[in-house]
Amino acid sequence: MRLFTTVSIILLSLLIILIDLPENTRVHFQVANRTVDFRVNPLSININLLGLHVQKDFRTHLGLDLQGGSHLVFQADTSKLKNEDVADALDSARDIIEKRVNFYGVSEPAIQTVKSGDKYRIVVDLPGITNVEEAVRLVGKTAQLTFREEAKDQIKAGTQSAPIIAFNPKSKLTGKDVKKATVSFNSQNGEPQVALSFSDNGAKLFGEITQANVGKQVGIFIDENILSAPVVQQPILDGNAVITGQFSLEEAKSLVIAINSGALPLPVQLVEQRNIGPSLGAVEIQKSVFAGIVGLIMVMLFMVLYYGRLGFIACLALIIYGLISLAIFRTIPVVLTLSGVAGFILSIGMAVDSNILIFERIKEELRKGRDFDIAIRLGFGRAIDAIKDANFTTLLVAFILFNPLNWEFFPQFGLVRGFALTLAIGVGTSLFTGVFITKHLIKFFYRHK
Repeated sequence: MRLFTTVSIILLSLLIILIDLPENTRVHFQVANRTVDFRVNPLSININLLGLHVQKDFRTHLGLDLQGGSHLVFQADTSKLKNEDVADALDSARDIIEKRVNFYGVSEPAIQTVKSGDKYRIVVDLPGITNVEEAVRLVGKTAQLTFREEAKDQIKAGTQSAPIIAFNPKSKLTGKDVKKATVSFNSQNGEPQVALSFSDNGAKLFGEITQANVGKQVGIFIDENILSAPVVQQPILDGNAVITGQFSLEEAKSLVIAINSGALPLPVQLVEQRNIGPSLGAVEIQKSVFAGIVGLIMVMLFMVLYYGRLGFIACLALIIYGLISLAIFRTIPVVLTLSGVAGFILSIGMAVDSNILIFERIKEELRKGRDFDIAIRLGFGRAIDAIKDANFTTLLVAFILFNPLNWEFFPQFGLVRGFALTLAIGVGTSLFTGVFITKHLIKFFYRHK
């Protein structure tokens, strides 16, 4: 059993080290007249197990303030809404924009509603986005998908014999009736197209429309822009349809995202756009790392000078704590912002607090003349209650700040949530290292006593 535990700890330690290796670090040295030169890439897993495909890259994800990106502010037009419906419409618009941004592939976007005077705005922060125009077009699009039948009264195009087809602006079949949209490719010419799968009600409505319009065109619109107007050859009753329109692959993907995320319940207009360069983030990272290193060295010096060998053990446990925390950040992954870094640094202090409580209880037992092994056991036992209570209250505060249930009377800001998340992970990790790791290190270094 002890051998199994030892092997498990060694394998887990190797995995943590592989996850924590610095990204894109160049390793260059010579051994026996041979040059070793390579770059360290983040650990990546890509396996197929029992039909389940698992792909994971373990890398550090940075937020807008550290990585750079785009800050967008949209003003919502609430003039056509009743006062009692404004709050719900804004929340719905925020949720839809968040869905679109997530489909777009942005890590840890920050999306919030803000009231400025009598104006309502939606603030969107997009870390790492370089194609800002595409993001603005995607986020701000109202994207109401409708299927419109031919109007009874058609307009003749001047003297031309071919009429301009007019479509009824009213439609009973909309994007709300679409269960899922996906990008597919035309089997004949290979062009991208959008495949639609309707809900049960949507399939019924689409069947009714195609039955009533055999030989006629059905217009497929996004807002007031017509995408295509295919002629119905026969009724379509299976609840599936295809939108064609000479799309590029990117246009088809954007349309799929807009349809899947739904239509915005109110119009929005971009009123502010600010690009945040990564240079500011790089400076702040350097300052934060420097401050963290200075603080860590001071804490370690205090622990070693005051507690001697026990303090040295606490320093080792603190290093292990840092490695485990970084591995967790990369595994989840956690998007680090300046506030998140602050939460992590704060949790370092709490990790030291746990060791101080344990060491003081051990010293009390030693002053009573206890044997060292007994003093360790009693010291840990008496300190653990205080450690659990302190960590529980901190985790409770982190839960409130993170607000996973989106309660309106608690904070809903991305920066606050980043702080809460890193603090909670740090506290949980410090509880493990302060009790389990420190105890085993003490037994290892004092096993001769």
